[in-house]
Amino acid sequence: MSLVSNISRRSWAVWQRNKDVFFKTWKTNFLPPFLEPILYLLAMGFGFGMLIQELPPPWDVFSYAEFLGPGLIAISAMYGAFFECTYGSFVRMHYQKTFDAIVATPLTLEDVIAGEILWGATKSFINATIVALVVAAFGLMSFPSFLVIIPLTFLVGLLFGAIAMMFTALVPNIDSFNYPFFLFITPMFLFSGTFFPLEILPQAVQDIAMLLPLTHTTILMRSFGLGVYGAVDLVSIAYLVVLTLVTFYAAIWMMRRRLVS
Repeated sequence: MSLVSNISRRSWAVWQRNKDVFFKTWKTNFLPPFLEPILYLLAMGFGFGMLIQELPPPWDVFSYAEFLGPGLIAISAMYGAFFECTYGSFVRMHYQKTFDAIVATPLTLEDVIAGEILWGATKSFINATIVALVVAAFGLMSFPSFLVIIPLTFLVGLLFGAIAMMFTALVPNIDSFNYPFFLFITPMFLFSGTFFPLEILPQAVQDIAMLLPLTHTTILMRSFGLGVYGAVDLVSIAYLVVLTLVTFYAAIWMMRRRLVS
């Protein structure tokens, strides 16, 4: 029997459990994604952005604040799932022994892992939606295409949640998460077109950036956020869908290998 066939509707019970815990402290959970984009937009979008006379084509018709807004949404979608399915999942797995308690019920191990990834995607959806609404409130989004961003953040969350769960299956201790954050997440944070156009970088760097999932996330967020579309959007959607399927299966396999060995 394949790993995916072991996933049932009961995985939503894991999602429900994490959701209930989250909303017990909803004030502290909702405040950071609300304040962070405001600070970024004020300091960088409108502050640093005043020093930028003009963006390179094809972005020269937009202000720097308009260019930055979709990048902030992409970053929030990435961090929401990655934090949850690394530190959050590791704590539940290793310290709280929540996984052990759940698999003592009719749920399978695959249900638990799938539920964790689904909750990570939900955290991405919540955080990125809050950021998107803040950016829209500053008048930096194009309507109605902007609304496509909201469901898209859940797909992005599934991808980064699955990638995060793969790292959770590998690290020996919680401190080891420093490696994927500084060697994988931070380079994407800086070089995925979130803060400046990739076109200004050397071609070799652009080619490497196009291999990163946050780059394709940023491309789609900016396309729908600013109402500017191109053939690259189809490539980015296909990239995210295929990589999500591959990493989801890999995460289930790797976590099962860790937990049953």
